[in-house]
Amino acid sequence: MNHQHIFKHGKPERPLLLLLHGTGGTEHDLFFLGEAIDPEASLLGVRGNVTESGMNRYFRRLAEGVFDENDLDYRTKELIAFLDAASAAYGFDRNNIVAIGYSNGANIAGSMIYSFKDAVKGAMLHHPMVPFRNRQLPDLHSLPVFIGAGTNDPLCAPEESLELKATLEGAGSDVSIYWGNAGHSLTNEEVVAAKAWYNKHF
Repeated sequence: MNHQHIFKHGKPERPLLLLLHGTGGTEHDLFFLGEAIDPEASLLGVRGNVTESGMNRYFRRLAEGVFDENDLDYRTKELIAFLDAASAAYGFDRNNIVAIGYSNGANIAGSMIYSFKDAVKGAMLHHPMVPFRNRQLPDLHSLPVFIGAGTNDPLCAPEESLELKATLEGAGSDVSIYWGNAGHSLTNEEVVAAKAWYNKHF
């Protein structure tokens, strides 16, 4: 399989939580978050295949906040193929994946949603940006999404979060947004809100 990763078995009836780190992170970074959200779920932490100044990322960017959309497309397909292979290798249900991403990880999770119908069953996007503009989204009526946003996030302006929410809702997704005031940080309050959302939907 083409991604460095770590897998932890959980109860087979529970979703698999796909854990996608932020810039400079590793496959271990969000295990604490997955265990907080659902202690009985299987967990799959995946390391990004791109490096920028020695930092792991899931796709290249042209500048701060400017995505290399061609690379994002390629890396998204690469991650989808990895999930197909991992489900066969580890025996989890490919149709029962909930993505949890922070920052760069949230952006590739968003790209999967924008690009493929049924890529995941749900998504928790912590401080994401809009992955693509002027793109036709698949039908997302069966896909609930949680967005963790910051009123004063220096990397993701509130307008970015609202645009992402509106675009996903336009494709039929049921989107919940949590507003914090700790900049780009993932706070305990945001985790509590994400867990409450997850318990409601899964």
